[in-house]
Amino acid sequence: MTAAKIRAGVIGTGFIGPAHIEAMRRLEFVEVVALAQDGEEKAREKAAQLGVPLAYGDYRELLANPDIDVVHNCTPNHLHFEINKAIIAAGKHVLSEKPLAMTSRESAELLRLARERGVVHGVNFNYRQYPIMKQLSEMVKHGELGPIHLVHGSYLQDWLLFDTDYNWRLDQGAGGRSRAVADIGSHWCDTVQYVTGKRIAAVFADLLTVHPVRKKPIARGVTFGLQADGGESAYEEMPVSTEDCASVLVRFEDGSKGSFTVSQASAGRKNALSFELNGSRKSAYWKQEEPASLWIGHRDKSNEVLMADPSLFLEEARMSIHHPGGHTEGWPDSLKNMMLQYYSFIRDGKDPHKDRPSFATFEDGHLSMCITEAILRSHEEERWIRVTT
Repeated sequence: MTAAKIRAGVIGTGFIGPAHIEAMRRLEFVEVVALAQDGEEKAREKAAQLGVPLAYGDYRELLANPDIDVVHNCTPNHLHFEINKAIIAAGKHVLSEKPLAMTSRESAELLRLARERGVVHGVNFNYRQYPIMKQLSEMVKHGELGPIHLVHGSYLQDWLLFDTDYNWRLDQGAGGRSRAVADIGSHWCDTVQYVTGKRIAAVFADLLTVHPVRKKPIARGVTFGLQADGGESAYEEMPVSTEDCASVLVRFEDGSKGSFTVSQASAGRKNALSFELNGSRKSAYWKQEEPASLWIGHRDKSNEVLMADPSLFLEEARMSIHHPGGHTEGWPDSLKNMMLQYYSFIRDGKDPHKDRPSFATFEDGHLSMCITEAILRSHEEERWIRVTT
């Protein structure tokens, strides 16, 4: 790339689109020049609100702009495949929200097309970008914990606790066959696979739909943060087939074991991703809502807590932390780290065929789809299912 800024466009302006824009703007060598969403008037309003120069009511118009180098796909799940495919066909680098597509067949096709076209492809699994996650992954590589024999944890939320909570993700046509697993379980799986350096090879799953029928407010849209019925009195009853909760046993490729629980109906849990690694020498525990500390467990001496501090990190992990100890980096910073790793790869002219990326790619997105489908099949057939890619 030249010294000129990398020019980016964003398709989709719900919760995550503006979060992408904010994170990109923290990089001095990236410029957000355009956004697209359904309808030109709404697109112009959102562009004015976010200070983005160009607005398109059709994403195809954005893709036709030859000055845009990278396109972010921040649309609802059912649009991911179609739009990701169009971005690749336009010859743009692509950063997609997860899930990468609606099926593993679609995600496999996207991976193939991205490789053939030579575009830089990324998936926003941002939890692996926390500084402590970089440090933990290096600790595992260095053998500090010893061989990992057990991994367990959960990802719990409460935003769909009440039957009056409603969101587009509850519609299988828009969100896909899986909800809690695909939405948040995918983050848990990606994060633990990243820090352990090993893939999930088989699953045994049990899923639960707490509210088979939900009340969709007629007068307004619903998203995160709605409390109880919000004063709404007019509802439309909607059947729900996707899971609110799931418990999953996992086997890793090296024979080690694990388990995780996901839930979007656990009162008091807002965004509680956590996991523990049990190794032959030490254990390690981390929770996303307190991201700047890592609990380290010992058998033969006092346990300890490692705080996020570049002076305490292994050399290989120091580049992931940008502030002195005590200056906590949180969720928006993990997203900024994702953008930094992705855009640095492009800026430095690296080749996705030859150079190892430090961010999740379409390969990781495809693996995530395969894990999700194996979980669904395991629940349906009540048996262990191997994850095949």
